[in-house]
Amino acid sequence: MNGCPTPAPPALLHAVAGDLRHLAEQLATTTDRTIFGANEFAVRDIALGLAANALQVALDDRAKKVATGAAARVPPAPARPSSSGGSPAPSSPSSATCG
Repeated sequence: MNGCPTPAPPALLHAVAGDLRHLAEQLATTTDRTIFGANEFAVRDIALGLAANALQVALDDRAKKVATGAAARVPPAPARPSSSGGSPAPSSPSSATCG
């Protein structure tokens, strides 16, 4: 790790854009008299929703990587040998009776 932040995936940015805009609007319309109290709870709820959306997108992205990565690493199965060992077996009459 080189210490530089990794750019956010576009799906993550898209998922949290609405929550982030809602948070910005909530804070922009807050006055000094209303910054605490009910506004604190509204800001907290928006921030928790944003975090939940971000985590869900990150988990979904990892699940996709695991599903596609695991299948790519599995080697194909070897060809199955024939059941006769390569030469046809002679037919023999069955001793079992049907009836």
